[in-house]
Amino acid sequence: MALLEAQFALDQDEVPVGAIVVLDGVVVGKGHNQTRTLMDPTAHAEIIAITSACQAVGQARLDGADMYVTLEPCSMCAGAMVWAHIRRLYYGAADPKAGGCGSVFDIAREPRLNHQVEVYPGISEPSARKLLEAYFQARRIRGQAVS
Repeated sequence: MALLEAQFALDQDEVPVGAIVVLDGVVVGKGHNQTRTLMDPTAHAEIIAITSACQAVGQARLDGADMYVTLEPCSMCAGAMVWAHIRRLYYGAADPKAGGCGSVFDIAREPRLNHQVEVYPGISEPSARKLLEAYFQARRIRGQAVS
């Protein structure tokens, strides 16, 4: 499902990242990147999925919930996962430029914070990477700035 969300983002000319939140075996939140669409730098897939999940369960914490994301979350999203008390993170492709869950920073597992997230990288990594590569290659061909 996270890969489908990433495809929705790609179809909207957004960086193809998708995320879902699962609680007790039920998807309670989902999202895809919408930073360009919403003109909001915080509209990352993870933030949208967490917000959606919190609204669905009626509380600001998601104790016991797991998140599946196609790309390693950035520092902002890792911080949001800590504050939401996400139990486990499963992500696809690592992000060596901005990863906040082990590649550049490790906010999700920072022992000085009040909560740590278990992190499991590499889930469906080839499929996630393929979507990201297609997006960035298309932007280069069109001569658009790549960020």
